[in-house]
Amino acid sequence: MRYIFGPVKSRRFGLSLGIDLSPEQKSCNFDCLYCELKKAKPVSKIKNEPDVGDIIKQIKEYIKNFGYPDVITVTANGEPTLYSDLEKLINRLNEIKGKSKTLILSNGSIINDKEKQEILKKFDMVKISLDAADQKTFRKVNRVLDEIHVEDIIQGLIQFRKIYSGQLIIEILLVRNVNDSIENVQNLSKVLKEIKPDRIDIGTIDRPPAYNVSPLTDQELIYLSGFFEGNNINVVTRGKDSIYENISLSEDEIIQTFKRRPYTYEDIKSVFDKKTLNRIENLIRKGKLREIKSNQTVFITPA
Repeated sequence: MRYIFGPVKSRRFGLSLGIDLSPEQKSCNFDCLYCELKKAKPVSKIKNEPDVGDIIKQIKEYIKNFGYPDVITVTANGEPTLYSDLEKLINRLNEIKGKSKTLILSNGSIINDKEKQEILKKFDMVKISLDAADQKTFRKVNRVLDEIHVEDIIQGLIQFRKIYSGQLIIEILLVRNVNDSIENVQNLSKVLKEIKPDRIDIGTIDRPPAYNVSPLTDQELIYLSGFFEGNNINVVTRGKDSIYENISLSEDEIIQTFKRRPYTYEDIKSVFDKKTLNRIENLIRKGKLREIKSNQTVFITPA
């Protein structure tokens, strides 16, 4: 399907059905060093935005065939809050979501906007990236548009926490020799005590990144997490647990899904049915899918 993808198995959120609000090209006001999408010039708008009705139609079809996922995740080939019909979309999702929870993954660039805060309040979970606490490091790791300032994001998060009763999650992704200094970590810890998120996810590069940058080791992540005293910290490492789900995808759906998110062999075996596994193997033989190694893990992605 054009606008939805997955499901994606997440140890933190369960089985997640993704909504891609920018399926044709990367549309983001950041160009992060670690992004699993290809590098691209930051932009402030999404071109050729999908229609909310078309998105909802595809989600209803998925639910009819496979049941309710644990989470319906609003994301994009870029930044989902750039989508002009975001409020209409979340209103419709809340009407049909059933037992599923709604989640949005954002870089936080608009969190200082009062109107956007009111829209984000309607999600069950809001996950915001915050990789640095000073503008120099922020620009270095996230490669943002000139008008975006990390202090505005920090102040917006502080205000949003005061009005938001759902689950606020902050994600910090550390890149070797870029934002992994003790100074940056300590500054982030100080800021997060003011924001008061429900959870902080600290991780490093896992999937193949847009730029030639390197991850930290699990031991380094665990050490740096110790500086976030007094916060609910989740150090993100690749787990070995799996939950088998009988999800079936056509060859076209496989290519579109893997285009948005590379899968490991472990991911594939734990999410898809045997027919889909055979289709994936066939696509690899045809040269339409290929293996990429990142952080000592093999991922499958479109050729």
